[in-house]
Amino acid sequence: MSKKVFKVFSLLLAFVFLVSVAQPAYTSNEGKMRVWVEFRPGQGAKVENSLNALGAEFHYRFEDLNSFVVTVPEQALAGLRNNPNVVSIEEDAIRFPAAQEVPYGIDMVQARDVWDTDRDGVVDTGAPTGSNRTICIIDSGLYTGHEDFAGVNIFGGYPTGWNTDKCGHGTHVAGTITASMNSTGVVGVNPGTTSLYIVKVFGDDCGWTYSSTLADAANRCEAAGADVISMSLGGTTKSKLEEIAFNNVYSKGVLSVAAAGNDGTTRISYPGGYASVMSVAAIDSNKVVADFSQKNRTVEVAAPGVGVLSTVPYLNLATVKVDNVTYSGNQIEFAPLAPSGIIGELVDGGLCGTSESWSGKVVLCERGTYDFVTKVKNVQTGGGVAAIVYNNVPGDFLGTLGSEGLVNIPAISLSQETGQFLVANKLGSSATVVTSSIIPASGYEAWDGTSMATPHVSGVAALVWSANPNWTNAEIRDALIKTAEDLGAVGKDNSYGYGLVQAKAALDYLSGGTPPPPPPDDKVMTLTVYTTPTSVSNNQTVNITVTATDTAGPVGDASVNVTIKNSTKTLASLNGTTNSSGVVTFSYRVKTRTTGTGTMTVLVTATKDGYPTATATTSFFVE
Repeated sequence: MSKKVFKVFSLLLAFVFLVSVAQPAYTSNEGKMRVWVEFRPGQGAKVENSLNALGAEFHYRFEDLNSFVVTVPEQALAGLRNNPNVVSIEEDAIRFPAAQEVPYGIDMVQARDVWDTDRDGVVDTGAPTGSNRTICIIDSGLYTGHEDFAGVNIFGGYPTGWNTDKCGHGTHVAGTITASMNSTGVVGVNPGTTSLYIVKVFGDDCGWTYSSTLADAANRCEAAGADVISMSLGGTTKSKLEEIAFNNVYSKGVLSVAAAGNDGTTRISYPGGYASVMSVAAIDSNKVVADFSQKNRTVEVAAPGVGVLSTVPYLNLATVKVDNVTYSGNQIEFAPLAPSGIIGELVDGGLCGTSESWSGKVVLCERGTYDFVTKVKNVQTGGGVAAIVYNNVPGDFLGTLGSEGLVNIPAISLSQETGQFLVANKLGSSATVVTSSIIPASGYEAWDGTSMATPHVSGVAALVWSANPNWTNAEIRDALIKTAEDLGAVGKDNSYGYGLVQAKAALDYLSGGTPPPPPPDDKVMTLTVYTTPTSVSNNQTVNITVTATDTAGPVGDASVNVTIKNSTKTLASLNGTTNSSGVVTFSYRVKTRTTGTGTMTVLVTATKDGYPTATATTSFFVE
């Protein structure tokens, strides 16, 4: 299969984190707030009248959730909370696309081990391909005219405009799921065979949407007959009613899959954090968790999410022509386009850390030391008409200026090999720099993100499920978990969950095989605990220090519980987490009328994914 690859830097998406309705963090210019209002059963009409009296703008009414979603004046919230017919009010939490950018391979998730075992580029006769399954993609829409969706059953969507995609996020996700197996482009986990239903919740800028919009989208997916819902999106504010909505579609047989998030922290992203939704982490081609991937207890499985090549609805080109030879590179994001070409003498600017006399020149800048904005601005200040930044290590790279409007000259990136060749052989020649963007068009880009990992799991779920439509969503989920390739710490952990999804292993297990044996329990955590001082009197504080180690050294991020007892009862239960040095310290103030005097026993328990539970004891004396 020939692969026509065009790589650019995908848009950077800001994450906004909101707190609860009690302390609103989002307010419009008109001092209004968008919220869920849950009413008591049978009292919807009364609450609706109250909201109308406040001049509320109605967005949704969920009969099964006994809820309205409305925008109301912020000062009206206190009165609504006192309405006896209102059960709860919560912020309509914002949901974001979870994208970044960069390649991937379906073989990591064993897709071709299911439908092309001999690797001849032809689907094996009678092999499962996901052809009787429907995946509903909730995202930025889909460019249905892309060459790699020819023949794919894209049978509908919502709302009007669902079949367009200006930012490309939804189209990239769809390509990973089911790009066709043809003579061009890429192939998806399911080779052009799985049916798609599209719900568009993000606009042209791929900015954000609401939790209520997401709940509505899930309901529409279920109503359209979706077996799997794929959501490469999330936000850190939990919504009780959104959670119920996803619980409801799960109870109706739909398997929901969502991104774990790209913040690189331990924060939980929703809807992936709900128990009824599978949360997906991102790993690279070496099966190492990506630094941007969220790492927390709700991560369930992992999938390729770094350098994932897939479909996009546009074609971005960047070239420099010297002595009638055209060299291809990448646009530096947010630099102006130059579709007609910019011509100038090619000169060497070194690192372009300062401005020089470059009037009318096309300036070559080596990557390194200074950021891209500084380099391009210096070229512009020196009178240069275009900037070319070449890599300081072998291969291509993708660059960004961070935001629009910072420069007014075009800028492209080249590989180290091309850049060094031009510096050594072509200085003084006339160079023509061309950058252009064609929308819509059948393009391909490599992106990073848990957004890119999520459709791998969605696609695998549909692929396995297609072997027997009578299997349930719970059985599919259980099989993906039990047969995942264990990565990272032994057993389930916060970075990889149960591990890398494996389509063939899950299919074999559901077809009567046995799951692979669990990894050996060869990691042992050892605890040491001591108190200072060892003897205290009334109103004094005792400090309890716990250190967790294994054979490799300190064990950080272990959950530690300390229970303090006298001879007859439990006095306190304290909880904490070990730091990177494996240490956590607790303080306990002694009140002899509560503790009594004599020996106090300290019981310590520590847990961490991949380790057996560890325990230790010590004591201190109360005078």
